[in-house]
Amino acid sequence: MFGVDCGTEITGFGVVETGETKRGPELICRAMGGIRLPKSKALPERLEQVFRELTEQMARWKPDAVSVEGVFYSVNAKSALKLGHVRGVALLAAATLKLPVFEYAPLKIKSSVVGYGLAKKEQVQFMVARLLNLTEIPEPADAADALAIAICHIHTAQTLEAQKPVAGR
Repeated sequence: MFGVDCGTEITGFGVVETGETKRGPELICRAMGGIRLPKSKALPERLEQVFRELTEQMARWKPDAVSVEGVFYSVNAKSALKLGHVRGVALLAAATLKLPVFEYAPLKIKSSVVGYGLAKKEQVQFMVARLLNLTEIPEPADAADALAIAICHIHTAQTLEAQKPVAGR
């Protein structure tokens, strides 16, 4: 699962897989990072950079799907619009590679990872590190958020799979 945390200064990404151990299923962090977008560049150049780098990472890691944070409402319309541009580019990168996209609300992501929808950023970072057995808190924070989005999708998919009716029952 490839998670993307869209941002106008840093767009985070993270790759999480599931594996089996003697104790049961585990989450494994394969990659994480942040695409830093220089303010000195014009918006179209920054969007091209996000598209190029996300497409490269998705092609490199070959995920089954991509998950992103759903649209949220902001008091500042200008900031929301800029963020929407970055989000659109992330969706385009996934579509270009024919990857299905799943969207999750911020409250759902935090609930899935921390157990509390109004958790603070530091709590999300801490729980992401714990769930992925990382020795350090993921940096930048945008990468931790992207990993949280990927974990949310994995948890949601596992729950939906467990709820499917069994044939013959």
